[in-house]
Amino acid sequence: MHQPSPPHPACPCPRRRALWLAATGLSLGLLGSANGAPSAKVEGLVRLPRAALQVQINQVGLDSLGPKVAVVSSAGRASSGRYRVLREGRVQTEGPLSALPAFEAWTPGRQHFQVDFSALTAPGRYQVEVWVGGQHVRSATVQVEPQALFRQTAGALLDYFRQSRHLDEGDRRRRIFETDRVVDVWGGWRDAGGDTGKYLSHLGYANFFNPQQAPMAAWVLAHSAHESAGLFARAGLLRQAQDEAFWGADYLHRVLDEEGYFYTTVFDRWGAADAERMVVGYEGEDGVYTRGYRSAFRAGGGLAIAALARAALLAESSGRQGEFSGATYLADARRAFSHLQTFGRSYCANGQENLIDDYSALLAAVELLRATGDAEYLQAARERAAQMLQRQDGEGHFYSDAVGQRPHYHAVEAGLPLISLSHYLSIEPEAARQASVRQALGRALDAQQRLDQAVANPYGYARQRFRLAAAGGTPGPIQSGFFMPHRNETGYWWQGESARLASLSTAAVLAGRALEPSAVPAGSANFGIRADLARSAQAQLDWILGRNPYGISMLYGFGARNPPAAPSSAGVMLRGGVSNGITGAPDSEAGGGLAFANGPSEDQWRWNEQWLPHSAWLLLAAVTLAR
Repeated sequence: MHQPSPPHPACPCPRRRALWLAATGLSLGLLGSANGAPSAKVEGLVRLPRAALQVQINQVGLDSLGPKVAVVSSAGRASSGRYRVLREGRVQTEGPLSALPAFEAWTPGRQHFQVDFSALTAPGRYQVEVWVGGQHVRSATVQVEPQALFRQTAGALLDYFRQSRHLDEGDRRRRIFETDRVVDVWGGWRDAGGDTGKYLSHLGYANFFNPQQAPMAAWVLAHSAHESAGLFARAGLLRQAQDEAFWGADYLHRVLDEEGYFYTTVFDRWGAADAERMVVGYEGEDGVYTRGYRSAFRAGGGLAIAALARAALLAESSGRQGEFSGATYLADARRAFSHLQTFGRSYCANGQENLIDDYSALLAAVELLRATGDAEYLQAARERAAQMLQRQDGEGHFYSDAVGQRPHYHAVEAGLPLISLSHYLSIEPEAARQASVRQALGRALDAQQRLDQAVANPYGYARQRFRLAAAGGTPGPIQSGFFMPHRNETGYWWQGESARLASLSTAAVLAGRALEPSAVPAGSANFGIRADLARSAQAQLDWILGRNPYGISMLYGFGARNPPAAPSSAGVMLRGGVSNGITGAPDSEAGGGLAFANGPSEDQWRWNEQWLPHSAWLLLAAVTLAR
């Protein structure tokens, strides 16, 4: 997740981490260090599988008409082999393996192959069996069926939200930092397994890292329950989805101040005994309290507005509501949007809006337009969309700032710019504006494809452009890599990227469907998008669900192997929760190498801890693919 848990012997605070490690003799060395070589000590860490031959596959669900690819990893340099694909134990197809380009970044000394069985569409349980260099192995099983990801996971993902509800009655009366005001901030969801704090966002002090947290979950639930009501109804999940959407909207109503801004966090330094739980902002890995508790568009304000507006539509269409009415949700959204349009910039740490503000405010304006039909929101959406297109270069890459110096990269919601533009496209009536947005979407999708294919990439992992930067320092040149760089403006924050991958998968599908009709294939195969985009979209989900070098499904309760319980999660792992995931090696500033761990220090949250945005993004991806 995004922060350490409270200090205790098994999970020391950051300030004492080095002393604790020295005293215990443990090391943070990982198999797959920055230079690709194994480190000497790996106590408490999850090792990469050592088997001479491995088949990594999505262990949960693949759509009948979508891409289906397994990755084969073999020790040594064998350049050929054979495979066969089994359905319910019976051979469906077989053939030769051909070696992929050499890939040394994560598993030096191994050769990779792919088995593409996309042509097989019959429902059932599938396995891939391979022979290479005298070795033989069979993969885990995967369910193939129509709308597989939704059918397999939606119920558990909804259960995760319900299990994560925050029910502490003490939140009925919490003080606002440096004031005597007491407000009702009850409800919402615990942010992560070991964190009872509630966040619209965090990391605002670093300006370019704000993730959308509780508001994103509330919007995903409200949007999905409204737009895809039939999908949930056929699965017997509609009422549960509606209940959770209204639960999220009710919390957003409570954290909307009478002045028109949202409270960013309800926080107690991760349960520290000497910390008062209150409405407050905070900075850094020590959780220093600040006055930054008013949410800018990028600090959750924009997505909170979008969620409330969509919850109003859901209330109207369903005849249901939460504690508060649909009319209340809509009035909240309108008031907050007006306030942030006037004062939002002053809530930004550096006093300047950036791309995150743009795409968050754009989605807010789009949802308000859908809920009200008022022309003012169309104009606001047009202005934000135009601003976003100005931040895109000729190759298709987005920049976070206004001067084109900082490439946009995000460990949580890298796909949200394209998702917001895709939603805007659906409400824009003018053909010329539609054409400009479609061109921008196409350039961005093509730029991501080129970036991913610029190096050997057997797993199809979505790469990113970044500049190494320390707080207050001069950033380095633009470079590219697989994982989030560890030297960045936050000073400490990096973690696994399950949410980022699901967001990019969703973006590829939504934006791919929004391209010019000539670029969208006929029929329902490949999710209704170009084959290359479909393969990329599926590859990101496959990584989360087990097709990764560790063979671990990050979705707890699904697949052959899950992350172990982590101290920062109080030893609790919820079915339907998604762990942060795999990262670059800790000793690599640029996030090179590979790492996944459950210890030995409190740093294990970077890999194992379940976090609210991961399940929200996976649910949105599942719904999007199924529509």
